[in-house]
Amino acid sequence: MWPLYAAGFTTAFGAHAVAANLGASSADAVTSLLTLGILLALYDGAEVLLKPVFGTIADRIGARPVLLLGLVGFAVASGTYVLVDSPGWLWVARLGQGAAASAFSPAASTLVARLNPASKHGRAFGSYGFYKSIGYTAGPLLGGGLVWLGGFRLLFGVMTVLAASVAVWALAAVPVVPPLPRTRQTVLDLARRITDPAFLRPTMALAAATAALSVGVGFLPVTGASDGLGTIATGAAVSLLAATAAIVQPRTGRALDAGRLTTRTGISIGLGLAALGFGCAALPGVAFLLIAAALIGAGTGVITPLGFAALAASTPPERLGQTMGTAELGRELGDAGGPLFVAAVATIAVLDVGYLALAVLLLVGLVILRPKRS
Repeated sequence: MWPLYAAGFTTAFGAHAVAANLGASSADAVTSLLTLGILLALYDGAEVLLKPVFGTIADRIGARPVLLLGLVGFAVASGTYVLVDSPGWLWVARLGQGAAASAFSPAASTLVARLNPASKHGRAFGSYGFYKSIGYTAGPLLGGGLVWLGGFRLLFGVMTVLAASVAVWALAAVPVVPPLPRTRQTVLDLARRITDPAFLRPTMALAAATAALSVGVGFLPVTGASDGLGTIATGAAVSLLAATAAIVQPRTGRALDAGRLTTRTGISIGLGLAALGFGCAALPGVAFLLIAAALIGAGTGVITPLGFAALAASTPPERLGQTMGTAELGRELGDAGGPLFVAAVATIAVLDVGYLALAVLLLVGLVILRPKRS
């Protein structure tokens, strides 16, 4: 399992280490806000398009080869920029990283499910989410330090070594998991599966959790700055959010496996905590900002392992790759849609109203997204 956790860390670190430092540290490549936006979208855009594709391929040829291919591709894409340190190749490297992450991210999720019995899925996905959260937390901090020391060339060099090392580790330690026989699936069959409440509810809950996390990371610093806080204090609030999400996930998974928590109840609790967090974010003062960060982190940390465990439990083993890839697509849409929604409301009114509008949506989700009682 450890190489799979390392793969989760790699994709999260790769996404945030570069994105958090593009605007401030790459003036030669980022010549306008539009350019910055396109560069930021390259990684996520590739994931949105390719994750379901690579998930289906993982079902067909096995998840382990797709995992290894993705990690090697990530190392090659990162190494390209190390060898050719120019603004144009930054675009190529970023697109290549996103495409490679689209392969090994759903493959790793599939292997987490295949290599663990259903009774341990909660703990397995909780631990996997923990290490991804560590990557999200460490990415901006470590990435900023590496860029300060040696520019983006050093950062991409570290990512090259990281991805290559994880690939070698996975090759040596991850067992071969052969693909399972599959019945022929038509487009209509696929449509039925992805519109089935057993798939749709946990996927939309995961999308809501990712939207809440993205809004918290992106907009809580803006609120902190308006309250007179410096960059260190606002950074601490974001770190509190990410650290809380990381700590909560393994504990939630263990509670699910032990029968102390059900998916239905847990997703409701998670959505409620996140909604309460955004309600606190709309209140003035540093104390409410920190409480909001902790609540949003806790809410997303509760939902994430429960959502993936529910998907694994309701999916035929021979279709796990396709399910995980499509669910990851839902998370990416939430990652992009949450900030866009809050920004649109804030443009019409103020940011606090945007927080409250998202809180209302999460409360609506509390009613309609939780899985049926088993």
